[in-house]
Amino acid sequence: MTRMQFFNYGEDQLTTGLALQIASGEIAGRITATAATVIEKSRQRVDEIVADHQHVYGINTGFGPLCTTIISEKDTKTLQYNILKSHSVGVGDPIDAEIAKLMMVLKVHALSMGYSGIALTTLERIIWHIDHNVIPVVPSQGSVGASGDLAPLSHLFLPLIGLGQVYFKGVRQDTGKVLQKFGLLPVELGAKEGLALINGTQFIAAHAIKVVERFQNCLDNADLIAAMNLEAMLGSVKTFTAELHLLRAYRGTIYVAERMRTLLADSEMVQSHQNCTRVQDPYSLRCIPQVHGASRNAFLHLKELLHIELNSVTDNPILLRDGSSISGGNFHGQPLAMPLDYAAVAAAELGNIADRRIYLSLKDTIPGLPKLLMRETGLNSGFMIPQYTTAALVSENKTFCFPASADSIPTSLGQEDHVSMGSISARKCLMIIDNLEKIQGIELFCAAQGFDFRKPLKSGLVLEACHDLVREQIPFAESDHVMSEEMQKAISMVKNKSLVKRSGEAASAHGITLKNETDEFFGIY
Repeated sequence: MTRMQFFNYGEDQLTTGLALQIASGEIAGRITATAATVIEKSRQRVDEIVADHQHVYGINTGFGPLCTTIISEKDTKTLQYNILKSHSVGVGDPIDAEIAKLMMVLKVHALSMGYSGIALTTLERIIWHIDHNVIPVVPSQGSVGASGDLAPLSHLFLPLIGLGQVYFKGVRQDTGKVLQKFGLLPVELGAKEGLALINGTQFIAAHAIKVVERFQNCLDNADLIAAMNLEAMLGSVKTFTAELHLLRAYRGTIYVAERMRTLLADSEMVQSHQNCTRVQDPYSLRCIPQVHGASRNAFLHLKELLHIELNSVTDNPILLRDGSSISGGNFHGQPLAMPLDYAAVAAAELGNIADRRIYLSLKDTIPGLPKLLMRETGLNSGFMIPQYTTAALVSENKTFCFPASADSIPTSLGQEDHVSMGSISARKCLMIIDNLEKIQGIELFCAAQGFDFRKPLKSGLVLEACHDLVREQIPFAESDHVMSEEMQKAISMVKNKSLVKRSGEAASAHGITLKNETDEFFGIY
């Protein structure tokens, strides 16, 4: 794709890929003169509300169940500082700095649309944090996804008023000390600004960005590793026939079947058993397009909804262009909580079917493959125990699949009587993907061993290149040894995208069209 040199906050359409590029520093985000004008007009509307003594929630009233408590004009600024301090009640380990940075990117984009009454100077300070990599420390727990992600967003923006802690140059430090190094003073917040900063779904959405990025990588790895394992087990390729899948035309299924046909084309291993008497394979091989494809459909659903969320205004109250204000519910996390729960199940299922393929490859019923993928067993346990690990990880993932969005515990003395729990949906979806990457690494470890037993027959050029990558770091196993370090190397090939990258390089070098992360439907851009 053509990379943008700048992203215009509040004007351009934000995507998962662009948000990641801004957070990584590949492109810079900025506020144009046009956006600045809109932002300043919205800010003027807040000042008019305060000056005219109009009663508007969060501007000159208390919050939540205190919405009927009127705040005097002289105390409206103090109210904004108090909300940041009182709502900073998160607990647990801090989130990754990258996710905190993504939260700031998403918040600037939403506030720059000119419906929130934020001051331009406040947005400029947040952009300073992004550009200088001064990243707030944000606890992972405490949001119920109701008025958005109140607790984590409060911690995210404590540094604006000189409080809280930040990561700077890899070190966790008090905000005040870092601001002094740059000769900066805390921001002076005006009416509504504190509420605009902490109302919103940026904690959920930032996690969802990482879910989409890592899930997409897992989906691509799933096809590559499954194809390698299928070759090792001499599975049938007839089940990937295009006409078959047009009869049940789910987009994900058709996509996976095409990838499998591409990966297995011109394979001597496939051709070696084209006239065998086997009638059909177990489901973990035969149903790869249906199962992997269903997970791709879930990915696609999440990506499409996330794109809407990334370009939405999710704070409260909303200041409309005609000058009116509405206290609505755009901050409610349910629109992302449910698809994140769906994606969690989809990711867990990729691990489930991978474990079944590992188990199948260890049996002594497949011609040419020794029991437990080692020539001499008895004295040697072979690859028996790595499957125990994947079984444990699959079971753990099943416990994470309960939908957080199915729960609701009233808060705010009943004012917020239905909450989304979307922050939990997002966090545990990433936990499932953590485990999935480990399962996939272990399947790759086992599949490469089985693949060697088919030599000197060759596979397709892409799979040969993938196998070569494994063997550059992990030797063929002749006898029992400590496998954990080798398994970790295989897991790293999945996590750091090196297996997918090698497949793309091999495909490109040989003029093979292999779909990847830049695809319109199943890519992150």
